Amino acid sequence: MALAGGLLLLMGLSSGYRRQLPISTSAIYLLLGIGIGPVGLGWLRVDVHASAGWLQRLTEIAVIVALFVGGLKLRLPFRDPAWTAAWRLAGPTMLGTITIVALAAHWLLGYPAALAMLLGAILAPTDPVLASAVAVNDAADHDRLRYGLSGEAGLNDGMAFPFVVFGLLWASAGGSGGGSWIRDWFLHRLMWAVPAGLVVGFGLGWSVGRLAIWLRARHRDTTAPSDFFALALIALSYVSAELLGAWGFLAAFAAGVGLRHAEVEVSHGVPNPSRLERPPAETLVGSDVDPTELQEPAVAAGVMLAETVSFGDTAERLLEVMLVVLVGVALSVHWDPRSIPLALALFVVIRPVTARLLLAGTPTTGAQRWLMGWFGIRGIGSLYYLTYAFSHGITGEAAQALAGMTVSIVALSVLIHGFSARPLLAMYERRLAAGDSL
Repeated sequence: MALAGGLLLLMGLSSGYRRQLPISTSAIYLLLGIGIGPVGLGWLRVDVHASAGWLQRLTEIAVIVALFVGGLKLRLPFRDPAWTAAWRLAGPTMLGTITIVALAAHWLLGYPAALAMLLGAILAPTDPVLASAVAVNDAADHDRLRYGLSGEAGLNDGMAFPFVVFGLLWASAGGSGGGSWIRDWFLHRLMWAVPAGLVVGFGLGWSVGRLAIWLRARHRDTTAPSDFFALALIALSYVSAELLGAWGFLAAFAAGVGLRHAEVEVSHGVPNPSRLERPPAETLVGSDVDPTELQEPAVAAGVMLAETVSFGDTAERLLEVMLVVLVGVALSVHWDPRSIPLALALFVVIRPVTARLLLAGTPTTGAQRWLMGWFGIRGIGSLYYLTYAFSHGITGEAAQALAGMTVSIVALSVLIHGFSARPLLAMYERRLAAGDSL
């Protein structure tokens, strides 16, 4: 408790100094975890395989909160070209990454085909928890680079799930590629679960959001607990999707997007020269709102959204601290030197080249496409899929091999992307401000 309190106090007081450092907060947390783990002070020891039960639930909570908050910041209509890069990254780019990583693990590292496929799926999604440095800053941020990365992080944590399940089913079938399980997987886990998760989540986010805004405006309620509302919407969307056999991760992300679209609709009544450039409702309200002002639905929406985003950001940061420190602690137990060449291939070649090729023709510049390719941050989502695999039949040497590779590559991603994010983004933003061609 003293360590946690001291860390949070230090991070709070040193915020101004940390912004000037060429390193992300996640990298700092990782280094702290290494320092208090077995290779440092020896205060903690974490075996991911032995701790898979509680670690799966903790990472699950962190991912769904991050997905919901991330979706809440994506305000542009789906027909806007900014979404194109997100769909390309979360779809064909992710599939290409899974395929190439699986082939590398099979042919170069000697993994059985099913286990290699599972590793590729575990490492494929980019992370909504650790990508805050490169994600959209707020709902008014429409930068194509940030928007594409934010949309990808929200979508592909759910889009990767069918392929994790495919790897598990393949492994349980003894590596056999035949049988009815492939047809069942395709129809249920892919063709049904993906669109159903998106529809269920968006529908709940939009409908419950419209109802909450209407009730707050009708009763002029300035005390309604928006944090409870956010938790309720996350839980309802996630569980509803799971009960219908759909992917809860996609539903949580879509619920955030749906709630934001509910705000966009009520904000259309706010005078503004351009319908598409109306500011987010939370920018229209101050810290102290008179109850009489809440009769305007846009103001009611702004109060609710401001509190919801603030609560979500706080919860996300707390979970990030806890989980990245645990990754640092677990690294001494699960470090696998073979992860270095695979990580470098993934970060430097596989992801950038795949993204650059498959983003061709999107309304993005060459520099934006290369940066989107570089910022394929691996993190908490991969840890969730790893622990999910442990609870669904992966044991023994296969479990140790997956744990070593996944934890090591996540740690390397936190360090490599953590040290490069701020300098690269600062250069990108300077060129944008100067009006240079990207």
